[in-house]
Amino acid sequence: MNVLPTIAFALILASAAVQVFFLFARKDKAEGLSHWLLGAAAILLVVVMVTRSIAMAFPALTGTFESLVFYSALVCLVCLAYRLQRKLPFLPLVQFGATVIAAAILAIGTSPIAPKEVLAPIPALRSGWLALHVAFSFIGEAFFVASFVAALAFLLTKDEEKKLAYDRIAYTAIAVGYPIFVTGAMVFGAIWAEKAWGRWWSWDPKETWALVTCLVYTFYLHVRFIRKRKDSLPSIVAVLGFLCTVFTFFGVNFLLSGLHSYN
Repeated sequence: MNVLPTIAFALILASAAVQVFFLFARKDKAEGLSHWLLGAAAILLVVVMVTRSIAMAFPALTGTFESLVFYSALVCLVCLAYRLQRKLPFLPLVQFGATVIAAAILAIGTSPIAPKEVLAPIPALRSGWLALHVAFSFIGEAFFVASFVAALAFLLTKDEEKKLAYDRIAYTAIAVGYPIFVTGAMVFGAIWAEKAWGRWWSWDPKETWALVTCLVYTFYLHVRFIRKRKDSLPSIVAVLGFLCTVFTFFGVNFLLSGLHSYN
């Protein structure tokens, strides 16, 4: 099964190549291949997750490799769903940016920094609440990837019509991802912490940065939904929110120590 992530990575790169061709060579024609390549990559990554879960007799979400494989698969599925839906304007640049991020996530996950051994999780990690905590957090973050790309495109484009479309995509992605992320990171995370460590909250670095991430996206929703601002501020906040998710995972895992350091 070690070859499956490599094949999935190749499929994601192939999807990106197809998208680039239609973005720059044939902008006037829609293409119908790239999202299916992403779907195929997601299926292969799910197979990897299932086989590792069976081998360790627990959902394979407790290590860096498994987490990033799962995250990449989710981003691919979000791209696929975005391409197939009909309610939001489809802007190829959003799909392309998210595809590049999915490839980057998988590249890091399959690099030497993420051990590939199938190891049974330590007792503190053998909890269904942990599986829900990690799964829901990454599902929410997969939508944040789409919002990040759309927000960045909003800040870089001067076309007012496209700005409105990018703003709508970013807002919708965050509106969907926010409650899922908060449920996973804060609610299920707190329940698991109480079961594993005997306390709901300990100001662990990852807990703290997850809270910061939630507060940033809460501020985004306040600015965009309550204040109804459609200028650059919501997009800047959306970009900062995604950067917080990146630091919460990579920064805390590799730069800081704490109760989550074994992840």
